[in-house]
Amino acid sequence: MIEISNLVKKYGDNTAVNDLTLTVEPGKIYGFLGPNGAGKSTTMNIITGYIGATSGTVKINGHDIFSEPEAAKKCVGYLPEVPPLYVDMTVWEYLCFVAELKKLEKSLRKRYVEEAMQTTGVTDVKNRMIRNLSKGYRQRVGFAQAILGYPEIIILDEPTVGLDPAQIIEVRDLIKELGEKHTVILSSHILTEVSAVCDHVFIISKGKLVASDSTENLVGLMSGAQELEVTIVGETEAAKSALLAVAEVERVEEEKQNAEGEKILTVYAKQGEDIRGKAFKALAGSHAHVLEMRTATKSLEDVFLQITQEGGKK
Repeated sequence: MIEISNLVKKYGDNTAVNDLTLTVEPGKIYGFLGPNGAGKSTTMNIITGYIGATSGTVKINGHDIFSEPEAAKKCVGYLPEVPPLYVDMTVWEYLCFVAELKKLEKSLRKRYVEEAMQTTGVTDVKNRMIRNLSKGYRQRVGFAQAILGYPEIIILDEPTVGLDPAQIIEVRDLIKELGEKHTVILSSHILTEVSAVCDHVFIISKGKLVASDSTENLVGLMSGAQELEVTIVGETEAAKSALLAVAEVERVEEEKQNAEGEKILTVYAKQGEDIRGKAFKALAGSHAHVLEMRTATKSLEDVFLQITQEGGKK
């Protein structure tokens, strides 16, 4: 659906996008992540045809965004962080206006508008002025204009910013529903949101693609060897010595004690080893009272920080 090859965007001496190459396949929901200044927004603006590039190519459904901009843009529905709404129009008037701007077939415009309203749940407010709608409903109207005419690709920039928890859940459900019929690219700084709705994640750092994989594979790749978090009461040094005596244990780190004054040890196993049973037996022999033992799991936040700080790997 989208092919980006050797994309470069420079602002004077500053390189915002640095030789970026990636491919978006149909039928998936993609998360587009990057720290501030990584080139994420610049890349999305180039894909949507909002700004040009210094060099490289972007093809959308086979159409070059630079040489065939009109054909390429017809394949894309875009929802910016601030929805492009005309607040002095009713929802119906606004969506009809957008249908005209998109040059949708006149005989089908009414049907397209009605179906977009139904999909996004704004039919019941179609005759209300947009200025009188809540932020959640305004966001839904923004979704409606993005999907109007059934573009193959939907690009959403920070779609849940400023929404309350109930509205965020509604928008996530809507994104999942859109993913059944469209290819969706979701830009967000809320990593739990990306892990909740996305099939595939792109991470950009310093203008380069540093990771591209499914959320599960990224977390699995970066987790490496097994880690145990052990909460104990008793002599910490004796417990650490007992754990280090286990051949399969790589190292033991002592965390700060929790609010109850209990010590937390993080035990790192050698690659491919399951140390739970031996670790528990060793601790029992050291006379440390084990209150809790659990396998430490990495979140997408952990992976994101590790990849961007280390420079990443695809």
